[in-house]
Amino acid sequence: MMYEDITESEESDLCDWQLPLAFMKKRHTERIAASHTETQTWRMKERMKTVSVALVMCLNVGVDPPDVVKTSPCARLECWIDPLATSPQKALEAIGNSLQKQYERWQPRARYKQSLDPTVDEVKKLCTSLRRNAKEERVLFHYTGHGVPRPTTNGEIWVFNKTYTQYIPLSVYDLQTWMGSPSIFVYDCSNAGLILKSFEQFAMQKEQERDALHHPQISGITSRTQMSMPPPAKNCIQLAACGSRELLPMNPELPADLFTSCLTTPIKIALRWFCNQKSSDLVPGITLELLDKIPGRLNDRRTPLGELNWIFTAITDTIAWNVLPRELFQKLFRQDLLVASLFRNFLLAERIMRSYNCTPLSSPRLPPTYQHPMWQAWDLAVDICLSQLPALLNGAEYKHSPFFAEQLTAFQVWLTMGSEMREPPEQLPIVLQVLLSQVHRLRALDLLGRFLDLGPWAVSLALSVGIFPYVLKLLQSSARELRPLLVFIWAKILAVDRSCKADLVKDNGHKYFLSVLADPYMPVSAAKNTMVCNRGEHRTMAAFVLAMIVEGYLNGQVRTEAALQGNVVAICLEQLSDNHPLLRQWLALCLARVWTNFDAARWCGVRDSAHEKLYTLLNDNLPEVRASAVIALGTFIGSGSDRTDHATNIDHNVGMTLINVAQDGSPIVRKELVAALYQLIRQFEGQFASIARQILEDDIRKDENLTPAVAGTASGGFTVVLHGESAVKTNVSGPDLSRRRHSLQPIAPANLGRLKASALHKSPTVGGNLVHHHLPNGPQLSKSPPTPGGSSSSSSSSYGSHGSGDGFTPPAGPIMFEKMRRIPSTAALSTIFSSSYSNVYVQIWKVMLQLASDPYPEVKYLAQSLVNAINLKATFTAKPQLVVDSRRTNSAPNSPTNRRGANHSPQNLSDSPPPSTLNIPNEVLKPVPIRPGEQPPPARPQNPPPIGAAFSHTQQFSRSRKLFDKGPIIPETYEEEQQEVNETPASLAVGTDFSEWCCKYFAQSVMKPPDEMDPFSGLHHEREWRFVRNARLRREALDHIENAGTCRLDDQIFINKNTATPLVVRFHPFNPHIVVADKEGICVWNWENGEKLNYFTNQNPKNSRITSMDFLNSHDVTLVMTGSDDGAVRIWRNYWSQSNKPVELVSAWQALSDMLQSTRAETVSRTRRLNKERLGSGLVLDWEQESGMLLASGDVRIIRVWDTQREMKLQDIPTGADSCVTSLACDSVGRSLLIAGCGDGSVRLYDRRLSPAECRVMTLREHNGWVTNVHLQKGAGDGKIISASVSGDVRFWDPRFTESVKLINTPFNTLTAMAVHQQANIIACGSANQLISVYNTAGDTLSNIKYYEGFIGQRIGPISCLAFHPLKMHLAAGSRDSFLSIYSTEKKAR
Repeated sequence: MMYEDITESEESDLCDWQLPLAFMKKRHTERIAASHTETQTWRMKERMKTVSVALVMCLNVGVDPPDVVKTSPCARLECWIDPLATSPQKALEAIGNSLQKQYERWQPRARYKQSLDPTVDEVKKLCTSLRRNAKEERVLFHYTGHGVPRPTTNGEIWVFNKTYTQYIPLSVYDLQTWMGSPSIFVYDCSNAGLILKSFEQFAMQKEQERDALHHPQISGITSRTQMSMPPPAKNCIQLAACGSRELLPMNPELPADLFTSCLTTPIKIALRWFCNQKSSDLVPGITLELLDKIPGRLNDRRTPLGELNWIFTAITDTIAWNVLPRELFQKLFRQDLLVASLFRNFLLAERIMRSYNCTPLSSPRLPPTYQHPMWQAWDLAVDICLSQLPALLNGAEYKHSPFFAEQLTAFQVWLTMGSEMREPPEQLPIVLQVLLSQVHRLRALDLLGRFLDLGPWAVSLALSVGIFPYVLKLLQSSARELRPLLVFIWAKILAVDRSCKADLVKDNGHKYFLSVLADPYMPVSAAKNTMVCNRGEHRTMAAFVLAMIVEGYLNGQVRTEAALQGNVVAICLEQLSDNHPLLRQWLALCLARVWTNFDAARWCGVRDSAHEKLYTLLNDNLPEVRASAVIALGTFIGSGSDRTDHATNIDHNVGMTLINVAQDGSPIVRKELVAALYQLIRQFEGQFASIARQILEDDIRKDENLTPAVAGTASGGFTVVLHGESAVKTNVSGPDLSRRRHSLQPIAPANLGRLKASALHKSPTVGGNLVHHHLPNGPQLSKSPPTPGGSSSSSSSSYGSHGSGDGFTPPAGPIMFEKMRRIPSTAALSTIFSSSYSNVYVQIWKVMLQLASDPYPEVKYLAQSLVNAINLKATFTAKPQLVVDSRRTNSAPNSPTNRRGANHSPQNLSDSPPPSTLNIPNEVLKPVPIRPGEQPPPARPQNPPPIGAAFSHTQQFSRSRKLFDKGPIIPETYEEEQQEVNETPASLAVGTDFSEWCCKYFAQSVMKPPDEMDPFSGLHHEREWRFVRNARLRREALDHIENAGTCRLDDQIFINKNTATPLVVRFHPFNPHIVVADKEGICVWNWENGEKLNYFTNQNPKNSRITSMDFLNSHDVTLVMTGSDDGAVRIWRNYWSQSNKPVELVSAWQALSDMLQSTRAETVSRTRRLNKERLGSGLVLDWEQESGMLLASGDVRIIRVWDTQREMKLQDIPTGADSCVTSLACDSVGRSLLIAGCGDGSVRLYDRRLSPAECRVMTLREHNGWVTNVHLQKGAGDGKIISASVSGDVRFWDPRFTESVKLINTPFNTLTAMAVHQQANIIACGSANQLISVYNTAGDTLSNIKYYEGFIGQRIGPISCLAFHPLKMHLAAGSRDSFLSIYSTEKKAR
């Protein structure tokens, strides 16, 4: 955005900041879909353990090797023992024992074997025995070759003969073979790099040998000679003391086994090396003897020595994590404890030995780390510790190192500007180490929570560094101050990686979160001294963690159920009335996941009346909470396996309660309702199939044309029957129909037809709504469905051999749902379902049919898939049986049987609807005539199984065959088509991603303020620019508004032909846009340059029209709201976008039901022709941006108030009129006065604060005809209410009087449109006689815009709609000839 033209004085005039935004929540701006997080690689696929250690020491004490010339004096200490102090043998044994103790500190449970000055056979025996005992675990081979020659270039190391008179070479190839894999090798000798090279060469050689043995050309030779397979050399780790041309340091101040000392005693050698450096001058008086007197133990972090060891571990871990690739770090530092310790110490060895011109090597190779900046932090820690050493020896108190506090501060600084785009914080491994300290734990957890809140990438980094076992162990802590922090951290972890729940349950960690959730003193909001969470989500996150634990994890469900004194069901139910909406949402979702496929938890909920307590959430203010409650109730009725009478009654009760949610204003709630009702329909599939079948049969029975005139056989055995006009006009043969057989999949939106209202009035059934697909390029299928394959006497099936003898043809084949007109949504259905159907299943099925024509596509298609599956089931049920009239008994229905896995016939369904009209005699169907030469259709397929179940695909043949009968002829495409039929119910999966979408909340940042509230975000800058622009346009419009009452308004600045006849037109207040609604779509124009910007369809049903339109959030990110005469409201995003973003449907719902068609009751006879052209007022809307309230009325007898923030109905105000409401207006300031213009000419005033029976406070009756429009002036004047009727009279009203205070008689008798400027005192009236008159509020005529003859004359058609610009003096007029014109007081620049 550009800011050059915005002055500083205008920046303060931002009055739009306080206006609320509608339909801009996350549920509107995001797609309700599950998050696709990457598979985490932090968890090792296999953890290893070093179980055996071979210590091979070739020292030959007292004898120097022949190829090494030692200095004098020379380094002599081996494992901190002087070998010359005692006899050679004792010294050798002491050194071996000392080395073993040094290794035992890192791996005390390993099996150690020493081999001192060994022979080749001893080494072989040692290695093979350790490998045999270790099996698949790791074995360590430590080789010290200080008393033997250097390794050879041929890949040999040296040992001794039995008499110690010769050096015997030992091939590394053989050593590989004996040691096997996985193994780790440590070489402490000169030229150790040669061993690494030879090892790698031999490993490659062995791989080639293994590949050769698998080669097919020598496989026969292999089997004959029984060649042994060389063991693999992979998974072997090597550590070498120096390069291939380097000698070990001989400095007498150093031990001879410097490399081994770094690996096994890092703190001791690091302190000595530090004292030998020049930096030790900063700590005078420290001698080597004093270093051995540092108090404390290495494993006690409270002591100086233990703290140094703790700091060393944190620093080396940090260096490795920041330098190594993630996969290599996991392998070396997280897979094996001993390997991790050796490699941490190897980093120290590299630093120390490089100072003596030795370069330690490793395989896998590590990048150089000896100059990493963290070593300076180590030197500082050593310096601080040693500076206190003299005082400590004199009894002074030790001052702990500030290292960890300083590193946490550095981490906190990184967090202030941290993002995924920056390098990861190098202090993250140190934070992990700090969790072990009680002193810094609270602060570390706080900062860790802040880091995890940055997003899934941060959680992945924390898990890769190894944070999981630490936070898992902390769940055993009883410290209350840690509870909010740990709950927050675990919610973040489980939101990204759900595999952690198994570890939680294994360690009984779920009890921790149960106690947090059940703790009545647990704060709902965070304490002021913590920085992790400030949005009241601690118990919410505990509920989320529990929901993640029990999701699809039976072990988690059982343990959570039995944990603590109560159970998770009781704990959740107790808090459903909590004030925090997010907590209520996740309590419901947790309950839903607990009793999913878990009968014990469900019956626990039954005992606690869980379903009744959840009913209260169905009216919650937050749509997410209502949707979660619907999910919980859906799983509640879908998880029961035993169909007892008690369980069935509960399911019925829940189902009848859920159907009230069908009128919810939020699509996510209605979509969850479809999924919830699917659970009930799946339980009682047979009953619903019987209802659907009865509807279809009633529709056929009441059809006037029962006798089929033309029949064709479609491929797959389905017979198409044509009736009436279709039979006369179309001659369809069997092969033609075979090529054009309709699909059995749900109908695409483009193929959905409309059912005329007359068809609904003609037959009181919903058969018209459940009709067939129409054939492409052919006749539409009639209401009589195709008969099953029983049209020939030679082919029969269990279904086709029975039927009615009076010409009745039972339905067969798939009956697919087709969109029904929404006008008779409830009233017509109430007549469709007669009293004989008035039971639970009928009511639920009626709601499902309504949802199948929902204005929101996702809800509609989900419901249609379910309706189609049931209709398909209804057409393939077993043969109908004669049933008893239900009116003979008043007893309650029995409990229905569990139909899972069974295929019962209707007579076994004891709780089917009262079928008083199911009088289908058990007789043979009359065959449908087949054209000469056509083959009879094959036998129809087996009955489909219950929804969601699979069944076999077989072709049935008749048991009896006529002489010379070849049996049923199976078309080539039959198998494919029958499979298509079979897969329709079997593959039905009715589900949503709402629950998974809710989990995304915890994976994202919950502490970061929204972008629109962040003053540094780009979105905030865009909003600021828009608000400054709005303020400027308002001020610029003031001058024109002041002179509006005297200026002519007739200069045409825009004219263009619209896509269709304009029905509603609206100006955007701040953009040069005008949107025009025709019958089916919305066209967007730029009126300044005459450019057409966009056109999109409204997706309303074919025979409906748009009757209302308005802008939402016009001051900010603008949305377009449309209302059609089927009662549906749709909200559109990106109605115009510079970035070419597609138009998106934000939300849609049924604002009104029971829409009644009405005509204008005008007294003027000359307007009767106009009445026939326009039926009813449709849906009339009035929008309040300040409050987010939407008023809806029209062809109904009520005014419905919707709260768009909560997306729910607030109240219904009865109009008290016998005619429709034609226009609405309300007081946006006091928000109590509501004005409605009616079709009978009355203007009615309502007070929304009163009860529905008393809210109508005044009725004004002076108009003689249809009220075209009413307007409530915001300012003062003679009359605040202005109304106009089709008779041409414009009246001004004062709410204090019952008579009009002013009257303007327009010169025309067919006033079709009236508009009042929101701020200027001018009125425009449009006529069907091609005339527009503009008046001021005093009644003076300002302009007359009419049709002029001539070449340059102005031409306008009959006016259909008018609208003023909210700020400018512009008037838009739409005419019936599809032209759109804009008139202004300003002359357009030519």
